[in-house]
Amino acid sequence: MFQNDAFRALDRPECLRLLAKVPVGRVVYTRQALPAVLPVNFALDTDASVLLCTSPDSGLVRAIDGVVVAFEADEFDTATRSGWSVVVTGRATEVTDPVEHERLSQAGPISWMPLRDAVFVRIESEMVTGRELGAPLCTQ
Repeated sequence: MFQNDAFRALDRPECLRLLAKVPVGRVVYTRQALPAVLPVNFALDTDASVLLCTSPDSGLVRAIDGVVVAFEADEFDTATRSGWSVVVTGRATEVTDPVEHERLSQAGPISWMPLRDAVFVRIESEMVTGRELGAPLCTQ
């Protein structure tokens, strides 16, 4: 029989520490009234918001600017059946302040795609949840 205590809820500091370890996550948003998910590289800012760097022509920027989105990142090991998943929910906004844009150009995320003019999007970490999965315990 399997005991179902392999899941553990993570607090906000644990979630943010884990998010900082991985370079790729997924933005969950609405596109044409349907759910959409897009993998993106990201970085955490000093205020714990999620930062994305993309093209000014990106449909993602138009779709998420000013709306509440979810951002999810995780890491799993199939051999040990363990890992974690973190979800950040908050309002996404394009960074338009020139001083802030310059700061992020120097210290923010770097797009994995070549960009001529980078656009930064900030997802506020209004709600941060996560859980960790340990190897299932088998009891007789």
